[in-house]
Amino acid sequence: MITREALTGMILAGGQGRRMGGRDKGLEPFADRPLVAHVRERLAGHVAEVLINANRNVERYRPLADRVVTDAEGGYQGPLMGIYTGLRAANTPWLIVTPCDTPVLPNDLVERLVAGICEHEGEHDIAVAFDGERLHPVVALMRTSLADDLAAALADGERKIDRWYARHAWCRVDVSDCPDAFANLNTDDEKQRLEHALGEAARATRVSP
Repeated sequence: MITREALTGMILAGGQGRRMGGRDKGLEPFADRPLVAHVRERLAGHVAEVLINANRNVERYRPLADRVVTDAEGGYQGPLMGIYTGLRAANTPWLIVTPCDTPVLPNDLVERLVAGICEHEGEHDIAVAFDGERLHPVVALMRTSLADDLAAALADGERKIDRWYARHAWCRVDVSDCPDAFANLNTDDEKQRLEHALGEAARATRVSP
């Protein structure tokens, strides 16, 4: 069994936010709080430590994490570099990674990923969320002992997460009962639509008998 003390959680917020006009996506307001704060709620209390991988506005992120870690190499090299940074920074045998732009992830996300990989304990090194139609490669649980292998892959020019996962024993974790929870917000329109939908749902709940 993988315990809370064996887990580090890391939120990937190190991108350039190109589809949001270059803004720092993790700090974008959503339902009166930064996006990253919603994601942190899904990790805090379920892991030994919450990290945020950020490459700018580090001081603004500090109150939202136990530690902020910047990419091991500069140049905005993508989420695989962020994952490598987390594998190196974690002080536990397991790392959970999530993106910063998925504010409605399941509250039991950590438990689901742990249960999924424990079904194959001794066989798999990586567990990836699967919503019934597609994988969500940046919602994953993995052994931190993979850091050296990922360092070698990055040195060889690899930047595709799925190709690196394919080098290892990995499994899918079925989250098909809540596929909408894994929707990521890439644009202002997507953010506004989800805010509106959540507001409507909250109002419906308040007026229901």
